[in-house]
Amino acid sequence: MATPLTDQEKRKQISIRGIVGVENVAELKKGFNRHLHFTLVKDRNIATPRDYYFALAHTVRDHLVGRWIRTQQFYYEADPKRVYYLSLEFYMGRTLQNTMINLGLQNACDEAIYQLGLDMEEMEEDAGLGNGGLGRLAACFLDSMATLGLAAYGYGIRYEYGIFNQKIKDGWQVEEADDWLRHGNPWEKARPEYMLPVHFYGHVEETKDGSKWVDTQVVLAMPYDTPIPGYMNNTVNTMRLWSAKAPNDFNLKDFNVGDYIEAVLDRNLAENISRVLYPNDNFFEGKELRLKQEYFVVAATLQDIIRRFKTTKKGSPGRTSFESFPDKVAVQLNDTHPAMAIPELMRIFVDIEKLDWDTAWSLTQRTFAYTNHTVLPEALERWPVELLEKLLPRHLQIIYRINQLHLDRIATLYPENMYKLRKMSLIEEDGCKRVNMAAPAHLFRDFSEMEPQKFQNKTNGITPRRWLLLCNPGLAELIAEVIGEDYVKDLYQLKKLLEFVDDAALIRDISRVKQDNKVKFAQYLEKEYRVKINPSSIFDVHVKRIHEYKRQLLNCLHIIAMYNRIRMKPNAHFVPRTVIIGGKAAPGYHMAKMIIRLITSVAEVVNNDPVVGSKLKVIFLENYRVSLAEKVIPATDLSQQISTAGTEASGTGNMKFMLNGALTIGTMDGANVEMAEEAGEENLFIFGMRVQDVADMDQKGYDATSYYKRIPELKQVMDQITSEFFCPKNPDLFKEVTDMLFKYDRFKVFADFKDYMKAQEKVSKLYQNPKEWTKMVIRNIAATGKFSSDRTIKEYATEPQEAVVEKAKALRKM
Repeated sequence: MATPLTDQEKRKQISIRGIVGVENVAELKKGFNRHLHFTLVKDRNIATPRDYYFALAHTVRDHLVGRWIRTQQFYYEADPKRVYYLSLEFYMGRTLQNTMINLGLQNACDEAIYQLGLDMEEMEEDAGLGNGGLGRLAACFLDSMATLGLAAYGYGIRYEYGIFNQKIKDGWQVEEADDWLRHGNPWEKARPEYMLPVHFYGHVEETKDGSKWVDTQVVLAMPYDTPIPGYMNNTVNTMRLWSAKAPNDFNLKDFNVGDYIEAVLDRNLAENISRVLYPNDNFFEGKELRLKQEYFVVAATLQDIIRRFKTTKKGSPGRTSFESFPDKVAVQLNDTHPAMAIPELMRIFVDIEKLDWDTAWSLTQRTFAYTNHTVLPEALERWPVELLEKLLPRHLQIIYRINQLHLDRIATLYPENMYKLRKMSLIEEDGCKRVNMAAPAHLFRDFSEMEPQKFQNKTNGITPRRWLLLCNPGLAELIAEVIGEDYVKDLYQLKKLLEFVDDAALIRDISRVKQDNKVKFAQYLEKEYRVKINPSSIFDVHVKRIHEYKRQLLNCLHIIAMYNRIRMKPNAHFVPRTVIIGGKAAPGYHMAKMIIRLITSVAEVVNNDPVVGSKLKVIFLENYRVSLAEKVIPATDLSQQISTAGTEASGTGNMKFMLNGALTIGTMDGANVEMAEEAGEENLFIFGMRVQDVADMDQKGYDATSYYKRIPELKQVMDQITSEFFCPKNPDLFKEVTDMLFKYDRFKVFADFKDYMKAQEKVSKLYQNPKEWTKMVIRNIAATGKFSSDRTIKEYATEPQEAVVEKAKALRKM
């Protein structure tokens, strides 16, 4: 329950969380009671905590609606260039508190709820419409685009079932359906008036007027709009998610009256398109339903974009010329998943709008941009030609033509170079004939050499609104007291904290905020997991999707090594640790599930060994998601970012931990490299091979057994895993894990083990000096300015083309 504010506290309230104000509180209470009675049709005698949440959500939404309408009216009148962000994932988490903060209503809402005498549990469901980093980045970008006042729209799919709920039963991951819409969603507004047809299957007929896609099966795309408020600026943008609906005549024409019931039931075949999010992260699964989802979202979105282009005020009663299309429309593709938008826009321009090919291709090239998020080969999308021919026959024709023109250009630039022609073709001919969706998006060095102007690097970012103000109000307010409030919209201002790095009061206050967060999270763990942990221990946290390349296994080996050290010398000094690991394994990713099983088995042994006591605890966080991240990140002392160098494209979890006062132990991989540049490598615990070291090892061969033989501590750990030590009832349980580590570990866990152990010893040593530890924390927080998603979006919007070319040339020389 919210704590009442004293008059003195109310006067001290800073604007980053809004003012209290008697009028504000009274208005909110009035709105709350009105919605409880007239929207939910309840009174206080029978209302549940969920009813109270919905009443408050509707009350806050009332404060959004006017701003939302006025923002869209302004865009209609001014007709600015609009940005359309296409993503198959938007990992939004919860909306209520984020909205209250961005509208400046947080403190007034807290006070109103207190005065109403309510005790509201966290009743809001996470909108789990993403797997991990890619979807969460999309959510941060929407927040930043609204905060910067850009005319931006997010487009995706309204999955009925989001990322699965993870349960741990007998140490194993078990997936349960994430029925996040079960109780309704107060933030969305259905827009059936903008429902659009999307076509599948059929065949192509050649006519005197050109190609015609006929005899298609139609599915309707129903839009649901969610408001995206900027921070304290009255801008409210829109995220539009599409839901698949069967047309009324779906399959009915194929049945007689006696089969009417069967025909209606078959409508599910169409509506399955938006039923469930594929729970794969960094892994391509070439299923027909997935291709349907990808085309469904781009086909509906492009129709919507063109409708808006034709009907804005300055273009009414309807633009007939598309010459200005790239001047008014920018479409950003979030990875390869929406890449089918390129042939789809070509189809619309050539087949429907009757533009000639060259004009259409020029417009298309100037409209689209693409971001690649991974370097793992298993993540790259390669669609079988046979499937495309069946599902999207006209698009396959267009892809073939694009490819032919592309190959003609390569042949001109590199005469008689068959290697380049084969390697750079969009169509892969080896074995199953496939369309490589990453190739046209220019992933490889050959493409960058040919067209350097198309390549640029953008460092990812996080929104400081959710990842500081919302999740860590104590730290956010402390920083505002020291350097002012403007850092919320200009994170570079955190550099001002460097002036206070030796200030005893700031060191004390930063340390106090961290300890408060740790105590709070320890209470949460005790309540949820019935494990009592030591709040003075190092909170050593490793939370992200479970994947071999993220090397949760390396962390697990370290846990066992620490456990062995304690057992060997129970009375020796040991800096207490609580190791917290969390994340979901894709349901079909067997090795990831085995990694979870190993971690839970190790936790079972460690946590129940009386010799260890409170020196070492291991927690596997069940069902890690956005709302749980908001709890654990502010409480973290040590953030683990330990992927093999050269495998993590960026990462944004590392940035969230850094901003919230955690120190990083990590390899020189992904954004860790830039974090080390910003804060100084001496302010992170960097270990392990660099990218060149990994490449050299790949060249000469990686021999895991040699490390096992020459590192006694590693040998002991592996012997325990291989034996029945952690699984007395099933001695061979982890044979697949040990076989992988010894025989075909692409990510070279053993090679970094020794250096990782040394880095962890440095962590323990520094933690015993709280003053120096906290100074390093302050230096890290001060260095996070670059990692605001506001900066990322500004670069996307404003970086001049000449700088892009120069960056590309520099990258090629590296």
